[in-house]
Formats: sequence, C-alpha cells, structure tokens
Amino acid sequence: MWITHILQKIKLPCNRIQFLQSKVRVSAPVIAGTCCANFQSVSAGFRQRGTTVSSERNTMARRVAVIGAGCAGLTSIKCCLDEGLEPVCFESSNDIGGLWKYKDRPEPERCSIYRSLVVNTSKEMMCFSDFPMPDHYPNYMHNSQYLQYLRLYAAHFDLLKHIRFQTTVCAVKQMPDFSDSGQWEVETENKEGEKERHIFDAVLVCSGHYTHPVTPLKTSQLGLQRSRCSPGEEGCCGGDRKLGRGHCRGDQQGCTENLPQHTARRLGHRPDVQQRAPSDMIMITRFRGFLPHILPRALLNWVGERGLNQRFDHRIYGLLPMHRLLDQRPLINDDLPGRILMGAVVMKPNLKEFRGSSLVFEDGSVEDQIDAVIFCTGYSYSFPFLPTSLFPGPGHELTLYQHVFPPALEHPTLAVLGLFQAKGPIMPVMELQARWATRVFAGLNKLPPKEKMLEITEAERRRNMKSSLSSKHSALQVDFTPYLDYLAGQVGALPNFLGLLLRDPRLGLNVLLGPCTPYQYRLYGPGQWTGARQAILTQWDRVTCPFKTRPIPEPRHSSSILPLLLTVSGASLLFAVIYSPSRITTMLQDLQPF
Repeated sequence: MWITHILQKIKLPCNRIQFLQSKVRVSAPVIAGTCCANFQSVSAGFRQRGTTVSSERNTMARRVAVIGAGCAGLTSIKCCLDEGLEPVCFESSNDIGGLWKYKDRPEPERCSIYRSLVVNTSKEMMCFSDFPMPDHYPNYMHNSQYLQYLRLYAAHFDLLKHIRFQTTVCAVKQMPDFSDSGQWEVETENKEGEKERHIFDAVLVCSGHYTHPVTPLKTSQLGLQRSRCSPGEEGCCGGDRKLGRGHCRGDQQGCTENLPQHTARRLGHRPDVQQRAPSDMIMITRFRGFLPHILPRALLNWVGERGLNQRFDHRIYGLLPMHRLLDQRPLINDDLPGRILMGAVVMKPNLKEFRGSSLVFEDGSVEDQIDAVIFCTGYSYSFPFLPTSLFPGPGHELTLYQHVFPPALEHPTLAVLGLFQAKGPIMPVMELQARWATRVFAGLNKLPPKEKMLEITEAERRRNMKSSLSSKHSALQVDFTPYLDYLAGQVGALPNFLGLLLRDPRLGLNVLLGPCTPYQYRLYGPGQWTGARQAILTQWDRVTCPFKTRPIPEPRHSSSILPLLLTVSGASLLFAVIYSPSRITTMLQDLQPF
C-alpha cells in the first residue's frame, strides 16, 4: 500500500489518518485537518490539497472550484457548504462583489458599473432567499448599498475564508481519467505571477456574462480616441454634446446630468418606460403569470401599452418601439421622460456613419461637434479558460441544459451560473441554480440522458427565436417565474400551493396573489428556512419602512363624514340618471297627501 507508506513517512498520528473503502477510487492521499495543505503529490508534479471525509454522508467530501466571488460566487459557496461540499473560490480581484464593486479605473478585460448606478429591481425581489435586506434600505438602492448587502451576506454565513483573492483562473481541463472520475484540473495564477494546479471534483463557473463590451464599430471607423471611463467621473465624457446608443442609455442619461450645459443625444429602437414604483412586486406575481395562458397575447399587449401611455404618449416623446410590449424586455427608467421634456435628451433614429466629430443618422440628419460617444450596447460572454469542446453550439456558443449544465459532458461535474436573461432580478435565479447544481454534484439529483438534454435545449431555443433578436439572445431567454419554479422543483423546494391554502390561508394567498419573492423557495424542502413565512408576511412592511423618515401629523378635523357624503352624493346622481325629470315630477306628486 503506497498510500500507507507515504503517510508513515510524513509521520502523521494514527488518529489523523482515515482510509477510504476499497470500492472508492483514490487519486491522492486522504489527510484530515491542517495536514492537508502540507502534502506534496510527487506523482502529479504540483500541489494538491487532500480531501476530507464527511461523517454526515459517509462519503468523501467533494471539492468544488468556484470561479468568481460576485453574487453567484458567494451564494455558490454557501450552497456548497449546505450540501456538505468543500468549496474553494478563486477571485481575480482583491474584493468580493464582482460587477458590483465600483472602481474609478476599470481593469483591462473587466467590466465596471458607473458610479451613480442605481438598481432597477426592488430589494425584496433581488435579495437572497434566506437573508432579507435591511429594513431601512431603499427599495431601489445605490450600487454601494448593494455591495454592502453582499458583505453582510458573506459575513453572516462566514464565506470569506473560502475565497482566494487576487487569484486568476487560467485554465480548466478535464483530468485524463475524466470518464471514470469526472474530475477537473484547474490552473491558477496569483498576483506574484506564480502558477498552481489543483484537482477538483466539480467546477462552478460564476464569472458572469458581462465581460466583453460589444462595440458595433471599430476604432478606426469612429475617428475618435477610444477610452474606458465611467460617466460622472472627473475628466470623463467632457463637453456638451454626447451620443448614447443602446438599451442602457436610459440609465446613462442620468449619470451626466451634473455636467455643465449638458445636451445628450440618445438613439435606439426598443425602449419601453415603466414607472419605477416597486413595479416588479406588482407585476411579477403568479396570478399575473397565469394570465397569458388564458387571455390572448394581443389583449395583454393592448392593456399594458394603454396603461403606460396614460402616463405620457410614447409616440410624441419618440419612445414608441417597433415591437409590442411583451415581445422584448422593457427599459425601466422614470428620469428619461422628464429629460426629454426639458430638452436635455433628444431622441434620434439609428446611427448610419461617423464623419469625424459629426454623426449621420438614418433619416439623413446630421449632428456636428459631438464631444463623446457612449456605447450602451451591452456585453458578450466569454469563458477563455474552459475547454473548446464545451462550445459546440451555433457560432461556437456555449450550449447549456436549463442554462446550467453542458449536456456534452460525460459527468455533470461542471455548471455555469448566471448565463441567462429574464424579465426579473437575476440574483434569486442564480441562487436556485447554485442550489440545484450543488445537489447534482453531491449525487442527490440526476440529469436526463445527453440526447434528451440536447432535445429540450434546442426546442427551447427555437421557441425563444420568435421574440429574440438573434440566436445568441434566444439561447439566454428564460421566463422568470416558470424558470424559478422549475429549478425549485428540481431542488425539492417548490411550495405546495393547495396545501398552503388549506393549512395556512393567509400565507397561501400571499404566495399565489402577492409578489413572487425569493422567500417562497425556503418554505419547504432542502434548505428550508424557519424565517421564510414571517419574511413573506412582512415583505410590504420592509417596502414602506424607508419612507418613514418623519412623523406624519394626524388631521385636525375628523373626515369620517366624508365617505357618507360621497355615498349619498353618488346615490343621488345615480337616481337622477335612472329617473327622467318627468318621472321624478310624477313620483313627487304621488307622494303629496290628498
């Protein structure tokens, strides 16, 4: 037994050594406690941490590599711990937060938010399912407050100790015996440039898909110097006239509002503006989600568009899109109409060409002396560290079963989180993806055969093509609540709605008719949270809490008589409409005494 020989050489006490059963394939010594870090695998030629034994499951605790310490990475670490797995998270920067960590000077090949960014989904809809946001947080918070929430989440569940900062993942490769073990070799590089290789039983890719900016024109075509900066920072986007292009321009127009004599130019083809109430808590409900199944889509589009146009006429403001309301994701911004009304923003058609510092649009109009161009055309995803064999899709796109698992793999030991687009907050979706993936890694859930997964994936892509701009977009589209319910069903956390109504009618009505908040997926099943019921019943209290910043005096005069007066007045008016004046005269004459 060469394993025993090596263990004896490093003189470990007997009570520190545990051997696996003979039926388990051993690829490295199993060493408990702090001795794991000291073991040197001579045969492999690189450092490798041993695997601890989990007495809870009577099986080897599987090591999972988590790539990225943003929203998806943090919840993945927690989900690994919940399932008895051993996570090791690699983060290339020196802090958590990922995209939500604002930096004055973005790093190369890393996207960055802008300083004044405010979230466009409300706090109750975008929080993690077992960790509500603080009551005093505004419903639509500044990016720095959301980053603070992530810090609170990481501290509460003690996640930071599992993260290796300033460590970049260079390559993820299948082990030579992958067909038997399903293991991966992960190569990393630290800030000193030292490379290290690790063996993991599974990999969770949490680096996101907002990585590479999409620039529709080359720098040579622009005739302008290309730079990366965040609107609002000193020295950025100076001047009076700017062009913003794309779906994000509605938010960008508010970032430059403090610049002197600002005249912003925006263009695009698919904006819809909705009032930012907590509108997502009103719109994203199971009841509303059921309506498309019983009502014609044309009727729903008409009702929704009519309601939006009651605020302001989208055609007059130049915001009327070419598609119907439900065909594309709407742009949610309540500053844009006011900016247009003040003349600070001028809506233009699509851009045709650049002529030095002038712009030519498709309608033939020309804008001269443009000081800056802000491309708000989104990002494309890229995973250069993954094997090219995982990109067999059209245009070498990453094909994923249910937007999580590559169906081409012989063993489901790699998952990609966050690679989707939904008409709702992405944080609770990524959390459920992580809960499902870790259960698959732990052997608690099984996936269908490869052929079945490919069939389902292709059918979904064809269905989404009807409302998508490209095949790449169609592969990312998901229906928010149905997709959440599917993931919860795989985890075993989908609420029993009929049982809820019978056992707890108040809670059941809140789940069925109220907003589809993440707490619903902690009521039952694995990962059940005892505070989920109370969180659902008090969610509207947390919505109103930030508004209570001063006492509101009670009215001096009682207005209890007002409803009575309104009722009497309404009844009198109804009486007058029903009975003509002639009938009223006749009736009054009949009432006179003889």
